[in-house]
Amino acid sequence: MQAEEETGILLGERGELGAGHVGGWKRAHQIPTAMMAIISDIHGNYEALQAVLEDIDSLNIKQIVCLGDVVGYGPDPVECLEIIQKICRLVILGNHEEAVLKGCPPNFNPKAKRAIDWTRRILLEDGVPRDVSEQRRKWMDSCTTQTRIEGVTYVHGSPREPTREYVTPRDAMNKQKMKEIFAHLEDYCFCGHTHTPGVFSLDGFTHPSDLFDLYMLGTDEKCLINVGSVGQPRDGDPRGCYVTFDGDTVLWRRVEYDVEKTIKKIYDNPELDDFLGDRLREGR
Repeated sequence: MQAEEETGILLGERGELGAGHVGGWKRAHQIPTAMMAIISDIHGNYEALQAVLEDIDSLNIKQIVCLGDVVGYGPDPVECLEIIQKICRLVILGNHEEAVLKGCPPNFNPKAKRAIDWTRRILLEDGVPRDVSEQRRKWMDSCTTQTRIEGVTYVHGSPREPTREYVTPRDAMNKQKMKEIFAHLEDYCFCGHTHTPGVFSLDGFTHPSDLFDLYMLGTDEKCLINVGSVGQPRDGDPRGCYVTFDGDTVLWRRVEYDVEKTIKKIYDNPELDDFLGDRLREGR
């Protein structure tokens, strides 16, 4: 996969989104400077994804960008992948999609690797028709590693290493690391990957709770904005997390979903470690 820059994104315009289903797309066009939703790190959590999409629809937002990791960890990779294929005309490649396609890198822990191996089989191998498997493989392989729209960059990990690099709140204390990352950042960048929402500047890290869940672009010369995780939050709040963005203002939203239903699916799947369910209840 080659990293690339684009001046715009092709996205579709959604039809009506009703409870329990996703509307079709009517046409493709470039994103205007208007309200959009930015989601990330769904991780095969169908219940969380559905709840977030219903929240997005309640705001009458028609444009959705996904910053990757649609699959991995969770019990419903097929359902989540199929939904994202329908509703997003831009999906950034996540490290879990990369692992499905190319194998797990050495830094994957055993629980994550086991989940990826099962996810790969479910998506591409076990009883999957060849044409379906090939379509899913081609779709994941077509996801860009980064893109740029109207002065804003979108990645999964970081502007320095778009797919795999973690930028955690603790890293804000590592001035050298942050200086090197910000050297690759022109101005503003949205990311996911760590499942911890917030804003990084050269002055440090700020959680949305300290910003009243709202951030205005322009207050810092450069910033890295983590949109949080839809399907596996790790900031102590189990609710799904995403942002809305209108070109100037970022607003984090938290959405309750049936956590116990997802946890039971994980417990009932012998290929997924129970820990992957337990952490959803705690938001860790």
